[in-house]
Amino acid sequence: MNLNSPDTASRMKQLKKVAEVYFDSLRKRNFDTIPYDENAALRAPLTPGGVNVPLNGKEAIYNNWWLPLELALQGVTINVLGHYFHENLTGIITEAEIILATPLVTLRVADRFSIDKNGKITEQENHVDPREVTGG
Repeated sequence: MNLNSPDTASRMKQLKKVAEVYFDSLRKRNFDTIPYDENAALRAPLTPGGVNVPLNGKEAIYNNWWLPLELALQGVTINVLGHYFHENLTGIITEAEIILATPLVTLRVADRFSIDKNGKITEQENHVDPREVTGG
């Protein structure tokens, strides 16, 4: 990978933008602005089955992850701390602090996104310790 090539710079910019749109969508509580592919897969500790059972398809992600999450995002503060690019530029990992208002907890996350050439999220895996929310 040539970090100085225009293609590389353009792809890195695209990956970063997709990740930032995702976190901005959480802030604004607007699922429709998350650029999921219709067949996207999501793995997250707070979904039915946890990280070992992915949600498949945009509709399943909406119904089984977003709808239960949306209320918890009321008053959320999100600080993006950094972006880490996959070596082959097929994806990005974004580190962030998500500060929930109710209950007042700070979650440190590292969310991994696989992103196609059209800027759509095809796979997402959320890395977070859910014990702050679950009390476990």
